[in-house]
Amino acid sequence: MKRNLLFIAAMGLVLMACTSKKELKHYPFYLGTYTDGASEGIYHGILKSDGSFDTLKLAAKAENPSFLCFANKQKTLVAVNELDVEGTGAVESYAVRMDGLEKLSTSESGGAHPCHVSGNDKGDILVANYSGGNIGYLTIEQSGKLSPLKAVAQHYGKGVTERQASPHAHSIWFIDNEHAVAVDLGIDQLIFYQLIQGELLKSDSLKLDNGAGPRHLAIHPQKEQMYVINELNSTITVVGKVSGSWQVLGSISTLPTDFTGDSYCADIHISGDGRFIYASNRGHNSLAIFKIVGQQLELIGHESVRGDWPRNFALTPDGELLVVANQRSNNLVAFKRNRETGLLSYVSEQKAEMPVCVLFE
Repeated sequence: MKRNLLFIAAMGLVLMACTSKKELKHYPFYLGTYTDGASEGIYHGILKSDGSFDTLKLAAKAENPSFLCFANKQKTLVAVNELDVEGTGAVESYAVRMDGLEKLSTSESGGAHPCHVSGNDKGDILVANYSGGNIGYLTIEQSGKLSPLKAVAQHYGKGVTERQASPHAHSIWFIDNEHAVAVDLGIDQLIFYQLIQGELLKSDSLKLDNGAGPRHLAIHPQKEQMYVINELNSTITVVGKVSGSWQVLGSISTLPTDFTGDSYCADIHISGDGRFIYASNRGHNSLAIFKIVGQQLELIGHESVRGDWPRNFALTPDGELLVVANQRSNNLVAFKRNRETGLLSYVSEQKAEMPVCVLFE
């Protein structure tokens, strides 16, 4: 009888373990990389709700697919090829299949070293070309095929540092289906665009601090504020709508006051509830965590990324977890996020060669 009871108890524990394992939620993601070393292109991985990773698998061979986005309601993946081939890089589209990615098309990006790409719900695709200092405009069909390059919006001017001898468009973001904003590191500006009848037209610009080197931004869910991460002076600039126009509301450092080394910001994201901002520091090798307080930010902590050179990072769609891509230490690191405090706690890591961009499905 005692042996039977022990057997039943043991089976109960096994069943509980199996049930717990089955209940783990999966967060599939794609990983953009640099292919100067061992990486071969775009990879597919799975992050589980306990923060553990499945093994990364090559989804498509590609050359320097450094930034990714979805189109056609996630049926198509779009990647830049961060190259300078006769003065222009490329953009590629892939059909998302159960067994990987199927390449559909390639088009010119409109400038050298494309480093960021965005799409809207209407099939418009915008590309930021870093060395070209411009924005390329394409469209994408429901089939997933990219159009040839339709237009290029060139930026002009220069900044005050050695890195700013010419325009360097570092990212481009849709505010809605008709409006977008480009972030130019070379000229310390946000440049606003409007898409009208198939044309990309400049509508406004906003000057940031000299030498700031704006790189990426995050738009508040209510779309009345945006938060610009500045690579060169390690700050975040808060930009808000005042009387219908975008204006600078203030800036805050992403580094501890006692830090004296070199550090360069890279990426920024906002929690889905619009309460917290996360920003990556390359050099200090941390994520700075801020609470949004009205029109300003309050620094509430720093979390080590447990690696070197946190290039990009991403929150899971439900905001429960965060994954950092550490470019130089070749690893992905997962953190659990406290929804109430906004703080992060380390969970696990996964080896990945030259990781750059994490894109959750």
